[in-house]
Amino acid sequence: MRNAAMILGLIGGVMALVVGLAAYGYTAAISTWGEVDGLFMQVADPDRVRLTGLLVPIVAIAGAGMARARALWGGLLMLIGAVGFYLGYGVNFFTLFPIAFIAAAGIMAVLAGRPDEEKAHF
Repeated sequence: MRNAAMILGLIGGVMALVVGLAAYGYTAAISTWGEVDGLFMQVADPDRVRLTGLLVPIVAIAGAGMARARALWGGLLMLIGAVGFYLGYGVNFFTLFPIAFIAAAGIMAVLAGRPDEEKAHF
């Protein structure tokens, strides 16, 4: 289960990275070249979008990397990343799969226990 959490977390983190780069680029382009009425409008809080696009992929990928050795910490990081992505962007077509992958990986990592131990983390 730790391997699955690591793989799902990495995939979700890379998808979050792509969405974050696109969102950051969109807000930067609108700030540089201005809005086009009825077509391209600036988001309400560009700094929140940019910060989310920067931090969430880092947290998710770091949590995925920790999933094998420290499953509880890695799982908590991935769950924090999923909640942060939800709060930063909401749920839409582009964020549905990154949120789902990161959250599923976080849950799997938190619930994972070593095969030779009776207790998972505590």
